[in-house]
Amino acid sequence: MTVEIRPVSRVDDELVAAFGRLIPQLSSSSPPPDADALAAIVDNPHSVLFVAEADGDVVGSLTLAFYRIPTGVKAWIEDVVVDDAARGRGVGEALSRAALAEAAHRGAKNVSLTSRAKREAANRLYQRLGFDRYDTNVYRYTL
Repeated sequence: MTVEIRPVSRVDDELVAAFGRLIPQLSSSSPPPDADALAAIVDNPHSVLFVAEADGDVVGSLTLAFYRIPTGVKAWIEDVVVDDAARGRGVGEALSRAALAEAAHRGAKNVSLTSRAKREAANRLYQRLGFDRYDTNVYRYTL
């Protein structure tokens, strides 16, 4: 399987359908985004929506977000998902490497992400790519 990684530049029905397949594999509590929600990501200069395509089908995605703080530009990887049928074939690695290259190109000081402990393969991938596991308290306030 040959995989091509590309940043999304426009939203169409095919992309919306792909996210309709992918997001339920990532989260059972969040509905798939509609065209407007995807366009808000794609049109935002502080985010990049990457997709992985194989044989013309979207088999994975990753969102890279940037933010500036007093100590520099930072980047955050969110919502990495690879279709069940494509897992174990380097899709997650290719998406992550594309995100890291874009972050470096934009001058980010570092790239952060979180991954659930039960996602063992993903955690091994991130460590293999050079991410350091931080021992920190993550707090979330739900609005």
